[in-house]
This record gives sequence, C-alpha cells and structure tokens, in this order.
Amino acid sequence: MTEITDSAVQLPIAVQQFVLHWGEMGGQWGVNRSVAQIHALLYLSDRPLNAEEISDTLRIARSNTSNSLKELLGWKLIRRVPVMGDRRDHYEAEVDLMQMLTRIAQGRKEREIDPAVAALRVCTEEAKRDAAISDTARSRIVAMQDFVVTIDDWYQQMMSVPPGRLMTLIRLGKKILAFLPKGKSE
Repeated sequence: MTEITDSAVQLPIAVQQFVLHWGEMGGQWGVNRSVAQIHALLYLSDRPLNAEEISDTLRIARSNTSNSLKELLGWKLIRRVPVMGDRRDHYEAEVDLMQMLTRIAQGRKEREIDPAVAALRVCTEEAKRDAAISDTARSRIVAMQDFVVTIDDWYQQMMSVPPGRLMTLIRLGKKILAFLPKGKSE
C-alpha cells in the first residue's frame, strides 16, 4: 500500500522545479523518476536527510524511497552518514559534479558498454567462422565491434585524466580540432 503523509515539507519553488525536472530527465535516461527526484533533493539539501524526511518531502511511499535509496547507493551517488543523536540512516548526495559524472559514466559503462563489447566479441568470432553470413553482415559486425571497443578505450583514457584537466578538455570543445590533422572529410 502506498503510504503518503500530509506532513510534506514545503520546498522553495526553484528547488521544487529542479527536483521535478531532474525526475523527468531521469525518466528519459531510463532511471526511475523517484530515484532521480530523491537524488535531486539530496543534491540540493544543505543537510543529510533520513528516509522519512525524503518520503514526506517528495510525498512518495516509504517503500519506494527505500528502494530508490538502495539504487542510488549502488550507483555511489549518495552515501549514508551518521547524525549525532539519531539512530536512523541519513543520506547525502555526492556534490562534486565531476565525481558525479564519473560515477554515472562508470555505472552506465558497466551496464551498457561492457555487455555490448562482450556480445560483439562473440558475434564477431561467430561471423568469422560462419560461411553462411554475407560479407556485408560480417563487415558491419566487425565495424560495430571496432567502434564500440574504440568508445570503450576512449572512456578508459578519459577516466585516467585528472578532473581539472578533463574539465579543461571539455571546455575546449571543438577548439581542440585545431590541434588535430585534417581528415578526409574536411
């Protein structure tokens, strides 16, 4: 049964809008809306919150809050923190944006890129042995594997760049092209 209380905390309008928008974006990225809203609330909170406060503030069931907190802990986007005089678990969000980006990227890589690399490796090996497959299909499977492995390699390289330098690289954007040799399509 959904347990909603009437003791919801009134959030400032900007915080409400941020939490709602983050929840909508989460849904578009394949993340449960409640998970994204809890993350947004904790990110903007100036103090750790317990599950009851989160549930009351967002007006969501405590069971939903509990499951969402477990997911956020799994992504390492939040952490449990002790609060003096209170035995309940309290939570705070990672607020370093580069750390947050890195953890999200790592989680997505583990859930999406790594399985794709493994599956494409198997498909490529099978395509090499299968005489019935067309040259077109075989070459496209190999091309897809090469592309995904290149993206995976690029990710690994970027994660080894110190955060400050990575931010500089990001800010450079397409200006970095000035340092690269001209390609065939230019």
